[in-house]
Amino acid sequence: MKKDLLSLADLSSDELWHLLNVAQELKEEWQAGGNQPILTGKTLGMIFQKPSLRTRVSFEMAMRHLGGQAMYLSPDEIQLGKRESVPDVARVLSRYVDSIMARVFAHKDLQTLAAYARVPVINGLSEYSHPCQGLADLLTILEKKGVLRGLKLAWVGDGNNVLTSLLFGASKVGMDVSVATPRGYEPRAEVAEAAFHIARESGNEIEIGYDPRAAVQGADVIYTDTWTSMGQEAESAQRRKVFPPYQVNAALLAQADEEAIVMHCLPAHRGEEITDEVADGPHSAIFDQAENRMHAQKAVLAVLLANK
Repeated sequence: MKKDLLSLADLSSDELWHLLNVAQELKEEWQAGGNQPILTGKTLGMIFQKPSLRTRVSFEMAMRHLGGQAMYLSPDEIQLGKRESVPDVARVLSRYVDSIMARVFAHKDLQTLAAYARVPVINGLSEYSHPCQGLADLLTILEKKGVLRGLKLAWVGDGNNVLTSLLFGASKVGMDVSVATPRGYEPRAEVAEAAFHIARESGNEIEIGYDPRAAVQGADVIYTDTWTSMGQEAESAQRRKVFPPYQVNAALLAQADEEAIVMHCLPAHRGEEITDEVADGPHSAIFDQAENRMHAQKAVLAVLLANK
């Protein structure tokens, strides 16, 4: 595995499976009474340009469970690229901490951090991709279904950074992906092209279209996300006009496999992209997903910092 985790596209299928296997092992160990302190003496520096509940707490607890510690660096403290250049932040933090996790707006800032840092850099979210979320999602599906290859995942909603990671990750483990977005909100062309290339190598299928009912037909997993992500607030009024047909509700769920699970990376805008009935219903895996952020990230930290 490379020094950094910036995108699931950078991982081989074997490397992705290794992370999932390590995540399962560490979760089982934690449930059995606690993890071994394999990261004793290690510190994770966490740069935040965007606020987060799950990313901050899951990384902090992952480090704590593994015997290390995490340091939160707020937007005002760093002002990445404004108060201090991104290369200089990378150079300085590399002298203090053993790894850097950054939750940023621009993916290029992560790439610059990785280029100048001497320690591993982990993408905690960028406008391009969300690999830690993708890992947690695959871990959750594996737990619920027992397999990944041959399953169908249906994405309903905006073609955003979470979808990017799912297209890359699901394809690398042999899952079929069917995407339904409004016109003009498709995944980026370069993302779709890269995902189709991965799918050809893995033998799975990807479909990108506009009909949510067609996308979820026979799906084993239905996934949705907020209609307006952070940084898109100026578009929220227009998006609320466009996206209502893409709500995941009981009628849409009925088109999927009867054992389908429903996923959402949170935070959810209940009554918009998902109804309470579905989010809190028997098909929901939403809160298992949220927990698995911690366990998937433990695997990333263990592999990057403890050579596990």
